[in-house]
Amino acid sequence: MILVTGATGTIGRELVRLLAGEGRQVRAMTRQHAPAPPLPDGVDVVRADFADPDALASVMAGVRAVFLLSPPGPWVVQHDAAVLAAARAGGVRTVVKLSAIGTGDDNLAEVGDWHLPGERAVRDSGLGWTVLRPSSFASNALQWAHAIRAGAPVPNPTGTGTQGVVDPLDVAEVAARALTQPGHTGQVYTLTGPELLSVPDQVERLGEAIGRPLATVGLTPSEYAGQLRSAGLDPAFVEVAVAGARLVAGGGNAVLTPDVERVTGHPASPFAGWAGRHRAAFRPGPE
Repeated sequence: MILVTGATGTIGRELVRLLAGEGRQVRAMTRQHAPAPPLPDGVDVVRADFADPDALASVMAGVRAVFLLSPPGPWVVQHDAAVLAAARAGGVRTVVKLSAIGTGDDNLAEVGDWHLPGERAVRDSGLGWTVLRPSSFASNALQWAHAIRAGAPVPNPTGTGTQGVVDPLDVAEVAARALTQPGHTGQVYTLTGPELLSVPDQVERLGEAIGRPLATVGLTPSEYAGQLRSAGLDPAFVEVAVAGARLVAGGGNAVLTPDVERVTGHPASPFAGWAGRHRAAFRPGPE
């Protein structure tokens, strides 16, 4: 049995689908009563919370490997520690932690290392471990969908700064390999796409996917912080997001690696491919 935490999120849902498609026994942990859309048939869907030790102990029954994913925020440290404690007590042998690019890099300290204590705990857990450090997800572009459908410019807090934007499906495939195949214990994989892209670059490719030109509008750090606060995000998250935007704008995340291909055997997927698969989300009506 493989336990996937964060099973209804961007990476977790793709990972559950891949593992189930391979015929693996999968237990999907979610905080929702009934995930929408439903997870694949045959998946053992369990409701549990990271803050509930008894529930975590229950979901570990019979589990061989755990995919450890906590939603980003200052609570990551506590969530990681709780899952690892339950995993050790439950006899789990392997853990694959989803971290973030640049974790532990002194040059990126201003962004906040929510994942660093968890990485250290994973290494010290006594379990076989793998750490995945993905760059910015292609799916983050979905936050622009409302503006694009309305014909408004896409807000851009990172200027011409570029990132190795990675397809979540590639991240999920790397996770599936690390959970099910030998040779990944003790490895840290930094996962990026095949090209460095700015927000205007991504918006241009989205325009090509939906068949019309799109525009961007620059945001100052204070404007970006105001938008995030208006959306009701945690103040600590707002602070880290704004610092991250400054970092990207200054070229601090202009990183490409071969790790997706190294693990999966195929090149990392370009952003244009993701945009083509998801173009319906950016059109005002059905395709």
